[in-house]
Amino acid sequence: MTVLVGGLRVLGATHGASSHGVWTDRPGTLSNDFFVHLVETDVEWTRSKDGRTFTARRRGSKETLRTATVVDLIFGSNFQLRRLAEAYAASDARERFVKEFVHVWHKVIRLDRFDVQRPSARVARSSKRQDQ
Repeated sequence: MTVLVGGLRVLGATHGASSHGVWTDRPGTLSNDFFVHLVETDVEWTRSKDGRTFTARRRGSKETLRTATVVDLIFGSNFQLRRLAEAYAASDARERFVKEFVHVWHKVIRLDRFDVQRPSARVARSSKRQDQ
C-alpha cells in the first residue's frame, strides 16, 4: 500500500483536490517523486496553526516548498514505512517503483470484480479437468 499511496499522490489523487502531498514538478505523471521529496534531509516541517497540515521549508529559509498532511508524513516518521520510502526514493528505484505500483493498482482494482476469473481459480479448474 505504501507504493500505492505515493504513486497516487504524484498523480494528484488527493482529498478535495488539495495540493497537500503532491510533491512533484510533473503532476499526473507516475514517478517516485513523492518518496524522493519525503526523505530529503535538508527540509524542516512545521505544523500549521490549524494543526491539520504541515509546511516544508529548506533549513534556514522561509520559502515554502510543499505542504503535507499527517497521512503523508507517516511514511517518513514510522521506521518500517520509512525503510520502504527510502527504497522507493533511491535513484535506481524508478523502474521498480512503477512496476510495483502497477501490480498493486491492478490487484486493488480487481478486488471487487466478481465477473473476472482469478488466475488461481483457472488453474484449479484446469487441473480438475485433467484428472477426469
